Amino acid sequence: MISSANMIVGAWMRRGYCAAMAIAGSALAIVSAEPAAGQTWPSKTVRIIVPFAAGSATDLVPRAVFEQVQLQTGQTFIVENRAGGGTTTGTAAVAKADPDGYTILVHSNGLVTTPAIQANVPYDPVKDFAAIIPLGSVPMVLVISPDKNIKTLKELVDYAKAKPGSLNYAAAGIGTPPHLAMERFRVAAGFTGQVVPFKGAPEALTEVIAGRVDVYFSPLPPAMALIESGKLLPLAIGNSARTAALPKVPTTVEAGFPDSAFDFWIGMFVPKQTPRLVVAQIHGQVVKAMQSETNKSRYAKLGVETMIMAPEAFDARVAQEVKIAVELAKAVGLNK
Repeated sequence: MISSANMIVGAWMRRGYCAAMAIAGSALAIVSAEPAAGQTWPSKTVRIIVPFAAGSATDLVPRAVFEQVQLQTGQTFIVENRAGGGTTTGTAAVAKADPDGYTILVHSNGLVTTPAIQANVPYDPVKDFAAIIPLGSVPMVLVISPDKNIKTLKELVDYAKAKPGSLNYAAAGIGTPPHLAMERFRVAAGFTGQVVPFKGAPEALTEVIAGRVDVYFSPLPPAMALIESGKLLPLAIGNSARTAALPKVPTTVEAGFPDSAFDFWIGMFVPKQTPRLVVAQIHGQVVKAMQSETNKSRYAKLGVETMIMAPEAFDARVAQEVKIAVELAKAVGLNK
């Protein structure tokens, strides 16, 4: 099974499938003036549904972007956290929303992996959503409490192999990229363990700091301050390349575990029947915001890299990743 999993995820990586600023809280709302003359979107309040807890990377990144979009458009944008159901609660709400561009989903590539792992998911990533743009690629870092006295990735693997099945690891939702990153690494390193699911990164990180959970493959944005303060020790980067935010931390591959990389992206979606003109207008406003100097500075602090794609290209990417996700789930024994 290890060989099969490595081959499938390796194919994912070879085909180029990559997988936050302290604007935390449950909502972001800035009320301003009327939209510019001739602008058709937005002309009223826009809701951004995030199916993760506040403070997670998939929550922090859109807050950074949409603060800038609000300044550009003079409209109100509300970020609403709807965690639950392994991310399906908030996602399904957007799938059923009016296709007018005023209810937007921000999700990770967990949008494609969750249906491959969970049974009876009430939406289809391709049939029910139109992709707008990836908001960025987010580094994932494997963190542990310094109190565990494990300093390197090799020491962690040696510990896990010495006590098979005893290592436990957090996951912000079953089937999400942080979960699959850990499964990918676990299979490549050849050890067993126990997954402990949480609603979001903040809760998972708290449990790792307390020592009740051994490790967590965390998106970098919510973990960065905890690493800098010494509350967490970074063992490795899960992505295929190091991050400038933690230049001394090796990737899992560099640490001696081939075929262990897994990249993580965050993207925007709307209900499938949303008019293409509206999709194009949303895309244009978001690209403008992402390219602003203010947002570039925010992304640099978070360690997030931009991934600007046209809606049609992002749609095609999502469709291809859905097929690969099913194969990956079967390979690591997570299929529904």
